[in-house]
Amino acid sequence: MKINPEPQRTLLFNAFLVAFIIHTAQIGVGIAGVPRVAFMEVKQDAWITMILSGFVVSIVIFFMTKLLSVYAGADLFGIQFDVYGRWISTFLNSIYILYFLLVTYVIMMNYTEMVQAWIFPKMPTWLLVTFLVLLTGYAVLGGIRVVVGVTFIGILLTMWIVFMIYAPLKYLDINHLQPVFTASWKEHAMGIYKVSFSLIGFELLMIIYPYVKEKKNVLKYSLIGTWYSTFLFALVTAVSVGFFSEESLLKTIWPVLSMFKIVRIPNLERFEFIAVSFWMLVILPNLCIYFWAATRGVKRVFNLSQKRTIFFFGLVLIAGSFFIEDRLTMDLFTEKAGSVSFILSFVYPVILFLIIKLKHSITGKGAKG
Repeated sequence: MKINPEPQRTLLFNAFLVAFIIHTAQIGVGIAGVPRVAFMEVKQDAWITMILSGFVVSIVIFFMTKLLSVYAGADLFGIQFDVYGRWISTFLNSIYILYFLLVTYVIMMNYTEMVQAWIFPKMPTWLLVTFLVLLTGYAVLGGIRVVVGVTFIGILLTMWIVFMIYAPLKYLDINHLQPVFTASWKEHAMGIYKVSFSLIGFELLMIIYPYVKEKKNVLKYSLIGTWYSTFLFALVTAVSVGFFSEESLLKTIWPVLSMFKIVRIPNLERFEFIAVSFWMLVILPNLCIYFWAATRGVKRVFNLSQKRTIFFFGLVLIAGSFFIEDRLTMDLFTEKAGSVSFILSFVYPVILFLIIKLKHSITGKGAKG
């Protein structure tokens, strides 16, 4: 495996698009339910937890960019090959490939559950998953530039949803947000851990890095994307806490969608139907970038056809839709996936950076070129 893949110049994209990729990878199904998750841990300080989460993500991104800057243009797969050698790196890279596929699966299943709960209760799970797989696979077949294009267009088509938060904002009870700063640091730490699965997406920076033209600007645009996501997370969390009573918020699985119920548009009685439908445009960039990362990993690690891998992984995702049929099982599965994502996204990149610095200090060699 080549440590620095050196993609064709026609596949490279400008650094400012990294902000769109990071943001759209973070904003997905999770933002619809994250206020409740944070509130369960820190109550009315939930919005503060979201801001603190943004700082944690920023620190991890800083270490990631420092890690990537050690090399001329390597991705995570090449870096691990350089650090651990062929066999150990193959094992670790395989874990990341499965992880990217796992996240794709969780996003699909959670969105399918959302559609079944709000619009089509009797729709078979496999039917919507198959549709999402076909849509995602078609985009990924176009390559990285098409995937990046989907993230760019996706955010433009869904920005209007953000302004819909104005409707519940008018009914916000400021007393629900008081008193402030009552949660302990331990409770905030647990809150950050619980919401971490909704914040992932920034780890994809280690996969797309070789395709960025102006690599010196990667950190700046990554932080811009992350802090825009953090702002939205904190905003919807604060509004949700102020809008719902404590008992209602604890019982409401998707608070953001529930708040859309009060939006009234002439000749349209149920606006949340529109919101859930448009939410597919919110999750589509997530699906495309994670699915691309999984199939790209197979190409890099095992030198297998990425096109054939797309078809094979697509069948795996469709087959997986038959195994989870109730919300309790899905919640448990998502929780386990969240624990895995916390290790692979928040913890391991920092450890890998320290290992590389230690290795280079011992050998006295750099890894550029």
